[in-house]
Amino acid sequence: MIKRSSITPGDTIAGPALIFEQTATTIVEPGWQATLDDHANLILTRAVPRQADHAIGTEADPVMLEIFNNLFMAIAEEMGVALQNTASSVNIKERLDFSCALFDSGGALIANAPHIPVHLGSMGDSIRTIIEARGGGVDGRGIRRGDAYVLNAPYRGGTHLPDITVIVPVFYEGADEPAAFVAARGHHADIGGIAPGSMPSDSRSIEQEGVLLDNALLVDEGRFLEADMRTVLGAGDHPARNPDRNISDLKAQLAACTRGAEELVRVAREYGEDVIAAYMDHVLDNAEEAVRRLIAKLDDGRFTYEMDNGAKVSVAIAVDREARSATIDFTGTSEQLPDNFNAPYSITRAATLYVMRTLIDDAIPMNDGCLRPVELIVPEGSMLNPQYPAAVVAGNVETSQVVTDALFAATGRLAPSQGTMNNFTFGNDEHQYYETIAGGSGAGPDHDGTSAVQVHMTNSRLTDPEILETRLPVVLEDFSIRKGSGGAGAHRGGDGVVRRVCFEEAMQANMLANRRRIPPAGIKGGDDAAPGRNYVLRLDGTREDLPATASTAMEPGDVFVIETPGGGGFGEKK
Repeated sequence: MIKRSSITPGDTIAGPALIFEQTATTIVEPGWQATLDDHANLILTRAVPRQADHAIGTEADPVMLEIFNNLFMAIAEEMGVALQNTASSVNIKERLDFSCALFDSGGALIANAPHIPVHLGSMGDSIRTIIEARGGGVDGRGIRRGDAYVLNAPYRGGTHLPDITVIVPVFYEGADEPAAFVAARGHHADIGGIAPGSMPSDSRSIEQEGVLLDNALLVDEGRFLEADMRTVLGAGDHPARNPDRNISDLKAQLAACTRGAEELVRVAREYGEDVIAAYMDHVLDNAEEAVRRLIAKLDDGRFTYEMDNGAKVSVAIAVDREARSATIDFTGTSEQLPDNFNAPYSITRAATLYVMRTLIDDAIPMNDGCLRPVELIVPEGSMLNPQYPAAVVAGNVETSQVVTDALFAATGRLAPSQGTMNNFTFGNDEHQYYETIAGGSGAGPDHDGTSAVQVHMTNSRLTDPEILETRLPVVLEDFSIRKGSGGAGAHRGGDGVVRRVCFEEAMQANMLANRRRIPPAGIKGGDDAAPGRNYVLRLDGTREDLPATASTAMEPGDVFVIETPGGGGFGEKK
């Protein structure tokens, strides 16, 4: 036992030891040491490296599994903090429209932070694209230490073009092959295309939606390729409108990935590389087992949901209780569409992964193990598995919500929610802005829905009014709950919102939405919710009603009004 008052700055106490004072006792464990610094802080450091391969081992242990579940998720969360802190754009810094995750050496999703579900469930396909394209060597290179890649190609694991993914391979000390990957996906305010904000309401091919990045090298062995990236962003018929902002966000995403890679290397050094690899497998196995237990409690079900454009999403769930597996079949869904509501296969997979994970009560990461017991059938050439160059910008944000609602309704566990992200973009040559707007969530067998909430495949937040009005020439006149818009029932659906934005400069405004014609459905006898509405109040007093997808010129003094849908009711009202 040592009195703290007897220690002078620079003294080091090797463990085991007890250092006591009037208000505290510090335990110095064996293998650790305590040093008093010049500011009278007692600094504890490990003196003897942990022999992780012997102390922990590679066999699954329930306690260590819980530790690694949380450790992997914590690394992804640290990546998210780094991204938010270093980004400058409103979309990433304020709206938090980004996602960070860890992947194993084969590109399987291991763990994520609680970010955007539609990002997280599809990013693994992006990693696998890089592995397939570069793993065998491109120009003799292969995947190298210090490299980073960038991708937004929807048919190669992306979602829609504004969502750009930065991917960094993780090499442990002395290794020649990557042991893992980290990735950060962020929604950029503009990536080109025929409309400011890169969310056009009327695109008919992917070329009209912006600059396509497919397996591009962003960092070459530690050298950031800014000039090359600016060339790519400025190319084509519809180049990015603000490459400076794109470059800034890409650097922030790279900082997040660097943070994640450094943390993964650190924990591999502490616990042992073989232990980390083993527990990545155990985390996947644990998620698989959790879903198999869930499937044993599910019943067969089916649901068909019509969208405002007349397209239909059909899904049938067939449960094999003996094998504890399920087949999710989207046969009967509409063929590939001429508009931009096509959802690439990676989006359909992401929605399915999200639903399976959210039906599990266990506190586990959402990862690729959740889909191991599931056979996913998505017909090629359908709107949920379209062929290039079909337009897809609304498939990511709108069709994904319909797929999610159809899956939940087929299980009988949750009524459809607002079924849209209410994508609102506006801009001109100087300003570009994008937001998704909250609505009502669906009711369940034992709970009402929630009002004014971002639902399911989006998990971003709205920009604070002060930030919105400081950064952009607009005034937020109203943001309130749309009372009575949720569906009635034994449990009532949540209400949508009303949002009124007044423009102070001439801009082009675009609305990309759904559930304006077909309302969010109630199930089990519950009532449908109120559909949404979009309209413009002109300065001269006239009103211009708009459909679910629309583009209109806004002049100073004009007000764009968005009334979002509520969620469906559950069960007959007593």
